[in-house]
Amino acid sequence: MTVVEDRPATADAPPPRRGNPLWAFLRNSWRQLTSMRTALVLLFLLAVAAVPGSIFPQRGVNRENVAEYFAEHPELAPALDRFFAFDVYASPWFAAIYLLLFTSLIGCVLPRLRDHFRALTTVPPDAPKRLDRLPHHDQGQQRPEEPAAVAAEIAKRLRRSRFRTRVRETPDGWTVSAEKGYLKETGNLLFHIAMLGVLVGVGFGQWYGWHGNRLLVEGTDQGFCNSVTQHDESVLGPRVDPSDLPDFCLRMTAFDATFQTNGVPKSFQATVDVSEDGGDHYRPDRFTVNDPLRLDGATVNLIGQGYAPVLRFTDRFGAQQTKVVPFLPIDGMLTSEGVVQYPDVNIDPATGKRDPRLQMGFEGLFLPTGGTDGSAVSKFPAENNPVLYLTAYRGDLGLDSGRPGSVYALNREQIADGDLKKISDERPYVLRPGEKWTLDDGTTLEFVDTRRFATISIRHDPTKVSLLVGSVAGLIGLMLSLYVHRRRVWFRVLPVGGDPAGGSVIEAGGLPRTDYPGFGDEFATLTRHMKEGTP
Repeated sequence: MTVVEDRPATADAPPPRRGNPLWAFLRNSWRQLTSMRTALVLLFLLAVAAVPGSIFPQRGVNRENVAEYFAEHPELAPALDRFFAFDVYASPWFAAIYLLLFTSLIGCVLPRLRDHFRALTTVPPDAPKRLDRLPHHDQGQQRPEEPAAVAAEIAKRLRRSRFRTRVRETPDGWTVSAEKGYLKETGNLLFHIAMLGVLVGVGFGQWYGWHGNRLLVEGTDQGFCNSVTQHDESVLGPRVDPSDLPDFCLRMTAFDATFQTNGVPKSFQATVDVSEDGGDHYRPDRFTVNDPLRLDGATVNLIGQGYAPVLRFTDRFGAQQTKVVPFLPIDGMLTSEGVVQYPDVNIDPATGKRDPRLQMGFEGLFLPTGGTDGSAVSKFPAENNPVLYLTAYRGDLGLDSGRPGSVYALNREQIADGDLKKISDERPYVLRPGEKWTLDDGTTLEFVDTRRFATISIRHDPTKVSLLVGSVAGLIGLMLSLYVHRRRVWFRVLPVGGDPAGGSVIEAGGLPRTDYPGFGDEFATLTRHMKEGTP
């Protein structure tokens, strides 16, 4: 019997090697981050993180709505603001998820891209010894040609069917290996690369893009030039300076709208005069909802329309002021609400001083088609029977307080404090074009006319072409990954009775690499044609 003695480790024996725990932690963390499961979880988290952006008003879209939310929820809004609820897409936690998803996708794509390239440059593997163990198998058919000729013909026919083939000579005969469906993995990689491209495009678009909104009233005296100060709302990317905005001016000369009999809009078209590069020369142009005005460095889109009454106020000293005031639609029939304010009226010509207690404000509704029942609701969006319902206020409008306010509503705090008082408690006064309203102190308000206005969106997105290409490429990649299936087939051609001159016997096997219910029919068709020699 052999006795094995336990001997202690000598001094010459190397100590057991231990890995660096920090390196092991980083390696495992990278593997977890770049796994497909993590990428899917991060994509889901990104979708969930975007939900608050659609629930709460965003400063980048409408600061006035954010201010209204703070006024309505004075205790909740500051707490939400600490978690960037009103700046979701600029928040650190949204950016962290975005960057982690970007890194995860890169870590997923690069190794798969390398493996896919290797697979494309690798020849199909040789036929297994036992083809009868494959999911699809066929054997026993004979052909009179020699095995070499039969194998060459089979390979030629498979290549015509877009199979990658390889013919090998074995000690007992010939084998033909063929595979197809590598476009499935190509589609997967194309989809992920396109998603990366879209993420990069969105990021650069946020950095270098900008957009602004403007309510443009019809008339050559109501022009607009593209600058931040003349935008009603504007958002500039972090890498965009106000001086980077393209220099152009617009004047809307006409606005045409048609409606169906039920009031549904049929078409909108704005006719404008355009001046670019700071010149005095204006050229005519037009644009519609689905056909924006494309300028150098900006695109002008038509996103809304409405009416702007023209009102003339004559104060107690006979001075007149005429204002064109847009009224904002509140329903599909363009029932519109608005405010006209006259802070600089009733100025004593002898002293030149203005009494703030004599400022005038009017609020009410405009109906493009008023009904005969007296209801303050428009019956049709076209201007068939325009009517104004107005209520007059006199006092301090609160415009000199330094606090921002809406130009489409009177200051409710001034009304609540009694600094701005309603002139009469009667029902709103009704005015039609050409009519005049005489107030209790002899001042008058005349409804002169109406004009159309258009709400336009001026945008510049330097990555919109790359986003379009990425979206199309992603769709193509998704279709390839869904409808292309990987599969392999093998043919073994042996001489009958060991004599090549005696003919050939063919054995075939097939293996689908993915779930492919139609592979059985494809394999049967292939083997039948290969054995019969038919096209």
